[in-house]
Amino acid sequence: MQRSLWYYRSGKDDSAIIDKLSSLADRFPTRGFDKYYAIIRIEGNKWARSRVLRVYREMNLCRRRRHKKRLPSRIKEPLQKQLLPNQSYSMDFMSDSLVSGRKLRIFKVVDDCTRESLAVWCDYSITGQKVTEILEQITAERGKPLQVRVDNGPEFTGKAFSEWCSDRSIIIKYIQPGKPMQNAYIERLNRTYREDVLDAYLFESLEELRILSDEWQHGYNHLMPHQSLNNQTPAKAHQSALPGALHLKHMTERQQQNPDQPFNQQSYILNEQSPICLT
Repeated sequence: MQRSLWYYRSGKDDSAIIDKLSSLADRFPTRGFDKYYAIIRIEGNKWARSRVLRVYREMNLCRRRRHKKRLPSRIKEPLQKQLLPNQSYSMDFMSDSLVSGRKLRIFKVVDDCTRESLAVWCDYSITGQKVTEILEQITAERGKPLQVRVDNGPEFTGKAFSEWCSDRSIIIKYIQPGKPMQNAYIERLNRTYREDVLDAYLFESLEELRILSDEWQHGYNHLMPHQSLNNQTPAKAHQSALPGALHLKHMTERQQQNPDQPFNQQSYILNEQSPICLT
């Protein structure tokens, strides 16, 4: 190779092409080279296609660009004091790891009225489909809730979870992104679980964590009193509120049979003075 060819540097200035491609990539991030070049020609630029393509490749614009999923705006809704159990559930995920360093995820469900821990499922990966399977087991034992309060994680915004709730007429209450205290019931439960289990032990295997979690959940529901429940345990609060829930269910069914008769759930509970959750 000749010395002059080795040291040759092109005198072409591609700054105008770079600026144009950068602006097009910012404005139309999902389009490709053909669309960009067509726009360039429509605007009257006479750059050769091969030249524009060379600059396009040098800028690495040919690589697929990943885009952040845009969430719909969430309305701020204050936490509601539930008067009866099985009306509203709060759900969330936690993360931890084994001694080996392998990551774990923990899915938790709590009843907003009785503060009962309904599920503590640990696994290496938990999909939206697995979430619906766990909820199916809960609803088979307790019946379906009227609503669920969740964050904006992919397991809760995905198709599997959304369709499961829609098919059962369950309202999904999404909290605002970055506002975990809007889901305060499950966040409080998460803190207790982390202090009692995740921060207290080192786990050699997934099965070890599952056993400890089951033992913790039983003790939490049957042995741990809550000031918000008038120093009752969650299990005791559920038993105390059960007659009121059965009365409400009976009155709701009767109202569905006679829609002409107005019926207000909250006024019925307060007027009849049926056992309710002390929140």
